[in-house]
Amino acid sequence: MTSPTDLIYAVGMAAVAVNAASAVLETESKQMDLVGAITVGLAASLGGGTVRDVLLERQVFWLGDVGYLICGLLAVGFTFILARRVKIHPELFVLPDAIGLALFTVVGCQIALAADVHWLSASLLAVITGVVGGMLRDILVNEVPLIMRPGTLYATASWFGALTLLGSLHFGLSDAASAAAGGVVVLALRLAAIRYQLSLPTYKSR
Repeated sequence: MTSPTDLIYAVGMAAVAVNAASAVLETESKQMDLVGAITVGLAASLGGGTVRDVLLERQVFWLGDVGYLICGLLAVGFTFILARRVKIHPELFVLPDAIGLALFTVVGCQIALAADVHWLSASLLAVITGVVGGMLRDILVNEVPLIMRPGTLYATASWFGALTLLGSLHFGLSDAASAAAGGVVVLALRLAAIRYQLSLPTYKSR
């Protein structure tokens, strides 16, 4: 049986790989070289977790286990080489980005819970883990961060997914089932927002 620690590790490694790869896909229109792709890919895949760990006053995850850094570098290198040989449609960026958001939300929430913080704080740390890397990626490629764009439900999807994970654990579901439920909610809300242009009300003065 998979232990919670093993689950966090596996999901975290998958999140790093997916976010690094999706970040490289977004650099294509900017004509970046390999160094630029590595910079953007590592910022996207390691940034959110780094901020989370600093806030929790724990060792930054990729400093404690260089495997995460190697995973990010390999994902960047593989995607960079593949994209130079195969034409990748820009819209394909949307799905891996949504998957990365879901994975990082789940692992961020699990790590926060393992640190024994309040459930509300855990949900916000999950959002930080999920969205900060994407914000750094977008800033580095000179784009408006997805979290700031209308019709995306980026942070909202992450938060609802974290709350779903927490609620599932509260009602007795296993760690794996709760993680899966939270991830599915993030992915479904994010893709639905893109497909149907769902958005929260915006501030407008009368």
